[in-house]
Amino acid sequence: MARARPSDTGRMRPVLVSVAVAATTIVVVATAGPAPAAPTSRPRQDAASAHVLPGTSCPVFPADNYWHARVDRLPVHPMSAQWLSTMHASTTRLHPDFGPSFGAQAVPYGIPITVVDDAPKVAVRFDYADESDRVRYPLGAQTQIEGGPDADGDRHAIVVDSATCTLYETWNTRQTPDGWTAGSGATWSLRSNTLRPRGWTSSDAAGLPILPGLLRWDEVRAGHVDHAVRFTTDVTRRAFVWPARHQAGSTNDPSAPPMGARFRLRADFPMTGYSPQARVVLRAMQHYGLVLADNGSAWYFQGAADDAWPARLIDELKRVPAAAFEAVDTERLRVRPGSAKASVTRTGR
Repeated sequence: MARARPSDTGRMRPVLVSVAVAATTIVVVATAGPAPAAPTSRPRQDAASAHVLPGTSCPVFPADNYWHARVDRLPVHPMSAQWLSTMHASTTRLHPDFGPSFGAQAVPYGIPITVVDDAPKVAVRFDYADESDRVRYPLGAQTQIEGGPDADGDRHAIVVDSATCTLYETWNTRQTPDGWTAGSGATWSLRSNTLRPRGWTSSDAAGLPILPGLLRWDEVRAGHVDHAVRFTTDVTRRAFVWPARHQAGSTNDPSAPPMGARFRLRADFPMTGYSPQARVVLRAMQHYGLVLADNGSAWYFQGAADDAWPARLIDELKRVPAAAFEAVDTERLRVRPGSAKASVTRTGR
């Protein structure tokens, strides 16, 4: 997707292990040396918290996080019709930005997730260092890059350290003879609702994490998706709404949506003719919706790169008309401006 410059102002040799979890293969890095602690030594997953990320004991942010908040009972946003018009909804269908590549590239379409276990960390040189987290990142030979090692495009890298439940995300990620570089980088604790500083970008133009907005095959296959999905559009306003922290818009026209705008599939959308797996995705879009997180092609929504995505399911999702969506007003979900915690008591009509 197109990006714009932010406008607000004792080393161990890693050993690669492939772990198959719920039909999804995730790269895990185990460090040589002392055996890792038994799983019981990790923090217990609270029964009320969000589903864990496969291969870890980490939630994909707390259960009361914005990404997990249902929006099917929120009011329609007063700018819904205007935003949909600017986004070409009447003539556009959804486009899954993930799935089989059929040889067009060496890896599946989508954004890969790399899980490591206390792997060595390296310094990264950022183009936008003033809005990046200047910490060391667990990047190495095991790191999967969006599109593959020789790809053009956004080259996102999403790495989760399962030992600390820390999420590391970078954009335009490259390994050079002089070390690792990226356009920008951001980190989050997956057990926290803390947002980035206001005005800061992330590896996404909206300043939000990418991981919680990725559709994953393991959850679709299991029959339940409990979060909103990240998507893009081609024209955005120079504004952002909670919990987004940053904008990269090209217009001040209020008919263009701001970063962080949320949309849901209308409750009356007919699901007749869709497979059970497609209905899992469609119900998630009704209950949790889509979050506008970056500039790019209109109505492209993102998923994790995975060889297991069925081509039939991808084709089914391409049939969904963008006109079947409506923008929702999420203001009543906000508890505090600097937190992604969402209220669950004020969502009635």
